[in-house]
Amino acid sequence: MYRPSSTASPTGARDISVNPEGASGYRSGLPVTHTKDYAAATANPIATKAACEVLAGGGTAADALVAAQTVLGLVEPQSSGIAGGAFLLYYDAKSKKVQAYDGRETAPASADENYLRWISPDDRTAPKPDARSSGRAIGVPGALRLLEAVHGEHGQKSWRELFDPATKLADDGFDISPRLAGALADEAENFADDADLKAYFLEPDGAPKKAGVRLTNPAYAKTLGAIASEGPKAFYTGAIAQAIVDSVRDTTGGRTAGTMTLEDLANYQVKTREAVCTPYRDRELCGMPAPSSGGITVAQALGILNSFDLSKLGPAAVHGADPGPDGGIPTAEAIHLISEAERLAYADRDKYIADPDFIPLPGGSPAALVDPAYLAGRAKLIDRNKSMGTAKPGEFATATPGVTTTPEHGTSHITVLDKFGNVASMTTTIESAFGSYHMVDGFLLNNQLTDFSAEPADSAGQPVANRVQPNKRPRSSMSPTILFAKGSDGARGDAIGALGSPAAP
Repeated sequence: MYRPSSTASPTGARDISVNPEGASGYRSGLPVTHTKDYAAATANPIATKAACEVLAGGGTAADALVAAQTVLGLVEPQSSGIAGGAFLLYYDAKSKKVQAYDGRETAPASADENYLRWISPDDRTAPKPDARSSGRAIGVPGALRLLEAVHGEHGQKSWRELFDPATKLADDGFDISPRLAGALADEAENFADDADLKAYFLEPDGAPKKAGVRLTNPAYAKTLGAIASEGPKAFYTGAIAQAIVDSVRDTTGGRTAGTMTLEDLANYQVKTREAVCTPYRDRELCGMPAPSSGGITVAQALGILNSFDLSKLGPAAVHGADPGPDGGIPTAEAIHLISEAERLAYADRDKYIADPDFIPLPGGSPAALVDPAYLAGRAKLIDRNKSMGTAKPGEFATATPGVTTTPEHGTSHITVLDKFGNVASMTTTIESAFGSYHMVDGFLLNNQLTDFSAEPADSAGQPVANRVQPNKRPRSSMSPTILFAKGSDGARGDAIGALGSPAAP
């Protein structure tokens, strides 16, 4: 279930006002589900069904991702979509390799470090109506290029047929889910400046549509039809690309325009990076590298916890000796240790991690940050009897200084296992609920650039690592993860788990 991340004002940098997606509740006591050949998990049963039908028909995890994401963009549009971005870990069972696909959005080539800070050098007022709802928030989308890349390397089904479930659903319609209805009720007042958004999600009297109301989206069906037939170039060039650029540059109602161009869209490239794979006790954990901070931060927290025997601090049983389906009640000491480890990991994350193509990590790779000796030293800062309060980052002589805190606000996650043993763990987002509140050709535009720091320097005048720069990717907290057993020889064994979260690690 979705749990919104907490928000915090950055040290020495002005926070960007954004609305986290509203929580949709917590369910307990769910039974364990067993499958024989394949499995898929998404945030919506309609998307899960689409993925499972692809898998049942002999498709790979890569094929299922395409079907699931295109359906999610329709039935859960507040969280992700084809005009957003994604991070993916993909395990190929045949080669036993893990690939990390970076489909994060980028800033336009014309953006500068003050892009989110003020309208222009001559007009040093904040973007209107605010950074999130202005054209400045919209990054060059990467999700479709990511899907194209992983399908090209690992797919078996034809690209075109994978769009059929979402296209049919957009034409035939679907019933608004309680979760989507709740999001609409929370955000309806923010739809005023976009005619398409209002017409699609609001009743004629301006009230948000309720759960159970039937929605059709012929515009989305037409968009998907073009992408299915022509490939992602139908999105990144031509009429759809022009519509995106026109929306980014729209000044209706005094809205501050962004500077994205057709060239920005046409030039977008997904990047394949080296996954962050680290030992944790008798397991191997693989996560996403920068510009996501998720893999390094999770690896750091667990590496710090290696110094403590958590097996003696297991959860208490709810009834008798049985911890129950929810895992029992955590002990206070375990919660304390985990919280302190996360404080230390997040302090390093805030200071050192950004787009590695612009801001190198300490030592030039994740190795220094996840070094066992370094993490053992960090563990010594934990007092088992009291909180350390605000944690301080570690010191690295070669690091680029600068601190900012930018929490995630609303994403979605897809996990897939196919019958061939391939595993996909993908976190996908348009950033805040309903992105930038602007709809184009049936899909929502992201507000991902608000994951950058609005201020280029901290209170001490040091450059912020996560400041805006041309073509740069904003830092993320998304944490798609795959867990492996270790073989008898100490090498990577079988994949035994895959997980992710629609919020910060």
